[in-house]
Amino acid sequence: MCVIGPTWPFRGGIAHYTTLLVKHLRERHTVRFITYIKQYPKWLYPGNTAMDPSPDSSVLRIECDRLLTPWNPLTWWRTYRLIKRDQPDVLLLQWWTPFFSPMLFFLTRMLKHETRIRVIFLCHHLIAPDGGIFDWFLARRILWRGNGFIVMSEEDFALLRRALPWARIKGTTHPPYDVFSRAPIPREQARAKLGLPLDAPVVLFFGFVRRYKGLRHLIEAMRIVRDRLPDAKLLVVGEFWEDERPYHDLIRQLGLQDAVQIYNQYIPNDQITVYFSAADAVALPYLEATQSGVAQLAIGFERPIIATNVGGMAEVVHHGETGFVVPPGDSQALAAALIEFFTKGFAETFSQRIRKDKESASWLPMIQLIEELAQPLPEAQAEAVAIRRPSPRVF
Repeated sequence: MCVIGPTWPFRGGIAHYTTLLVKHLRERHTVRFITYIKQYPKWLYPGNTAMDPSPDSSVLRIECDRLLTPWNPLTWWRTYRLIKRDQPDVLLLQWWTPFFSPMLFFLTRMLKHETRIRVIFLCHHLIAPDGGIFDWFLARRILWRGNGFIVMSEEDFALLRRALPWARIKGTTHPPYDVFSRAPIPREQARAKLGLPLDAPVVLFFGFVRRYKGLRHLIEAMRIVRDRLPDAKLLVVGEFWEDERPYHDLIRQLGLQDAVQIYNQYIPNDQITVYFSAADAVALPYLEATQSGVAQLAIGFERPIIATNVGGMAEVVHHGETGFVVPPGDSQALAAALIEFFTKGFAETFSQRIRKDKESASWLPMIQLIEELAQPLPEAQAEAVAIRRPSPRVF
């Protein structure tokens, strides 16, 4: 098997995901892992392009072949030659942004013509939350070449089924991230490091800040929360991929300067524990999404989640059991959920349920789906798919 994707020291949830996926696949299969020399050009990437500064002993360190630069066709050719030489049964590609379309088009076209390698696409989301119609066109054009697909939300399952009616599509929820929570620190110690009162209700917003993540609505909700819980705090922890000033202006307008702490920086892997250990709950006020790696981090730390009902979030957060799910873009509903969570003392009850769910959660369902899609269809079914499958020229 061959897997292509980012890994440490590249930043972000996709790098975490790919690394953990390969680690678990290698428990059952021989896997060549091909990753990037460079991932994005500086002009395209709105944040800091520096690598994760975590030490070499990072839990996400893994054996891999650093071959690809997405905008350098010479590296595509070298990668193609290596895969062709290896002749793996399966090539597992990941889809989350149309930026990689030229590279993926080249690799899938060349390998489809000259090998019998089965191509499986793991779709983190079909269309990025801030994507448009051109993104949709590119997604259909590239994904057409896959032999099988894995999605992580019912919304993406339905979307892909409409786009590719003939396709073999399997779905499962986002597997858990547990490597960061294996050495948690005491809540008191974490709060001392961040200068937080020991008894204050603390909500965490974690990850890159982008418009679709709805931070503005969470800040507006905090004004309402402070009316009931005057010592409540909001931690905004993550690199801003847009202008930070409007958020500071909103905080001043609402008189929340002492309630909201902003850490506009990428948090290295070895420092994630501090922020989740200090928080009582994690807020995901997204306006659009299919799934979230931050939710899996929260589950790993057994932190309840207050999320909006977008994409697959309601499939991850069990309303009234492991957190609350509210309508997107509704600051009052978000505030009401936070107030109910803190005033009714749901923290321990929700955490116990998350702990119980974690015991049965694993990467095994994902691995089994890959293994299932790696097997060719029976001949009769394959012929039926071939009849329904149109020429790529129709797109």
